[in-house]
Amino acid sequence: MGIEIGLFLLSAATLAFEIVLTRIFSVAQFYHFGFMIVSLALLGSGASGTFATLTPHLMQRARPRLLHKLGLGLAVAIVGAYLITLYAPFDSFRIAHDWRQGFVLILHYTALAVPFFCGGLAMALCLSWRPERIGRIYAANLFGSAVGCVIGVAAPAIVGAAGAVLVGSALAVLATCVFRIAARDGWRAVGTLAEVLIGVALVVLAGKPPSLLDLRLSPYKSLSYVLLYPDARLVYQRWNSFSRVDVIASGSIRSLPGSGFVCRDGPPPQLGLTVDGDDLSPITHVEPGIGAQSFTDCMLTALPYRLRPGGRALVLEPRGGIAVLTALSEGARHVTAVEPNPLVVDAVRSQGDWAGALYDDSRIVVVIEDPRAYVRSTSDRFDVVHLALTASQRPITSGAYSIQEDYRYTLEAFSDYVARLDDDGLLVISRWLQTPPSESVRAFALAVEALEQAGGDPRTDLVALRSYQQVLILARHGAFTAGEMTTIRAFAEQRAFDLVYGPDVHIADVNRYNVLPSPDYHTAFTGLVDAHSRDAWYRSYAFDVRPPTDDRPFFGHFFRWRQASEVLALAGHTWQPFGGAGYFVILALLGVAILAAAVSIVLPLIVKRRAPMGEASIIRPRLAYFGLLGLAFMLVEIPLMQRLILYLGHPTYAMGTVLFVLLFCSGWGSLLSNHVRPAAALGLLVGLIALYSLCLPLLVDATLSFPLPGRVAITLLTLGPLGLMMGMPFPGGLAVIERGDPASVSWAWAANGAASVVASVLAALLALSWGFSSVLLLGGACYVGACLIALLRFSDRSEYPHL
Repeated sequence: MGIEIGLFLLSAATLAFEIVLTRIFSVAQFYHFGFMIVSLALLGSGASGTFATLTPHLMQRARPRLLHKLGLGLAVAIVGAYLITLYAPFDSFRIAHDWRQGFVLILHYTALAVPFFCGGLAMALCLSWRPERIGRIYAANLFGSAVGCVIGVAAPAIVGAAGAVLVGSALAVLATCVFRIAARDGWRAVGTLAEVLIGVALVVLAGKPPSLLDLRLSPYKSLSYVLLYPDARLVYQRWNSFSRVDVIASGSIRSLPGSGFVCRDGPPPQLGLTVDGDDLSPITHVEPGIGAQSFTDCMLTALPYRLRPGGRALVLEPRGGIAVLTALSEGARHVTAVEPNPLVVDAVRSQGDWAGALYDDSRIVVVIEDPRAYVRSTSDRFDVVHLALTASQRPITSGAYSIQEDYRYTLEAFSDYVARLDDDGLLVISRWLQTPPSESVRAFALAVEALEQAGGDPRTDLVALRSYQQVLILARHGAFTAGEMTTIRAFAEQRAFDLVYGPDVHIADVNRYNVLPSPDYHTAFTGLVDAHSRDAWYRSYAFDVRPPTDDRPFFGHFFRWRQASEVLALAGHTWQPFGGAGYFVILALLGVAILAAAVSIVLPLIVKRRAPMGEASIIRPRLAYFGLLGLAFMLVEIPLMQRLILYLGHPTYAMGTVLFVLLFCSGWGSLLSNHVRPAAALGLLVGLIALYSLCLPLLVDATLSFPLPGRVAITLLTLGPLGLMMGMPFPGGLAVIERGDPASVSWAWAANGAASVVASVLAALLALSWGFSSVLLLGGACYVGACLIALLRFSDRSEYPHL
């Protein structure tokens, strides 16, 4: 039993570190680096199986001591790998120009894979050492991993990211103590006591980590830029489970997004608020008795309140609050501010009267909730629904954000926003201008198709105008009236805004103030409102600007294959990190993953020459079985995590919840695997996946309005049966392998891990092109393949003496 307890703790440490790493990379680098952690963890685990296969004598001679050393190795590697990422930072923006960054990336990959190698090798060792307890051992691994998910989500909110790293290391030290005691022949009281004291010291140190463990941010993060100002100082910093919020004071922080050229009054003093070190949002100083209309009056977003004076406004995700301040200053009688991050509200409130006690104003109701969940749950209607612009301006030449899910900007989301409008209410969307036009065109396309779904006519129900930085899109039920168009024209002319689209806007009316070489925005928007020619227009446009959906919520993904030659031609000649297409980065990672998988599986065959042709007919299909299980597990798990980001409100919650329920229930499945044949379990699993692919979107749609605890409970209950069945085929197959060819157990573990590495990258790539539902079905197809192999190769009744 001691082995299972030690493995439980070791698995908890490994999974906790994996989840904390996704948070660390989201803050220190960018969100899109977080998904790489999954493939990196699987790479280390798969390599451990290959190592175990190549060194059977070492594994057999030193099993008790090796388990103890692996626990210590994991504890040291967790902290050591984290320190390497801090003091040998990787600069993704320079990789196309500086060959040394390639070596830094390799160093990071190697260092960060070591902890997962240690955890995976411990698992492989236990499987080969105690084959009669395969089900219990695999269950201990899964139960521990499930608990690690909870720790990885909760720890950053309590002790910060650096403290969470130390907590993971402490868990690994505790596992070494258990392994030492369980081994008996390696037990030493002094050593065990020392390890206990080290574990306690790590936990205590996690409460206040030393400064050498402080997180270091990429120099391209907004927070890094702002802290370069000579007078910059940090006035607020806090972590929760899914973010880090910072507030910076500096006299150089000035932000009036969407202001006109003729604005005479600059912004008052402002603080800068960042989430995960990026997307700077201003917290604006409000002079008592003076208000903010002197500068909000000259912003694009003041227009809706001129059209709907004294209206009720809904502002979604206002961050530092400038959209709320504009609504109040321009005459809204009541504002509902929906902010999903409680730390943001706390940060603004911490500035008290300096910021005009903005989120404590009697005219404001602050709702801490995901915007999509709120618009589903409320029955209120509003005169203005404003989807605030929280993202920083990003050139289209950067494809780095193409794999970031954004469920606020999907067709289903816009349909929900339109449904919350009063009879003459206005939906307000603002986006950054880019050359050539991209994100603003996609936002307009979303408004066009959402209005059509609501029975409207986008030719008459939409208006757009632009400043020199931003475009403002207004949508309503019914046509804009002549009086409204007169107000819009006067507002634009007084502030030197350019009209882009409207029911009576013609080519002569556009491109007058902020003059572009050609009226590209007017041309694009006019092409989109014609339903008959829209598909042809989409196909002919330089970028993919079709509206994202909840099944493919990648608002920043504009790549088309016909751009490939241009992207490759720009490689090494632009400072942007990925030459305009994050798609190519994922392709490159897929190539590396396939190469690593091939080495992991083929290397034992080459080195040991252990499979003569007579045995190959048995070994190869069985390796294929475990490879298909690795592919299938990840192709099911990853799209479920991505799809449930909408349902649970944040990637960290989705990752933690989905991993927890799948791993925890898979642990029970592993315990029951002795009583169910692999083929039978796989058949049931395929049926469940088909059911989930059809019903999960309907369930999410029907219950999105539920409170978060209710949505978490539904997730746990819904995914539980799937996790139970997913835990059966692997230990069941290993039990068969062990009875016929015990030496192949580690090799099967390697094949499973190697295939998982490929699947983790492949899932992200296919989701961009096909959507989550298709990836989920592909995972089901892999389980079908594994089921066929089980029927053909594991069908001998003698292989199931317990049944």
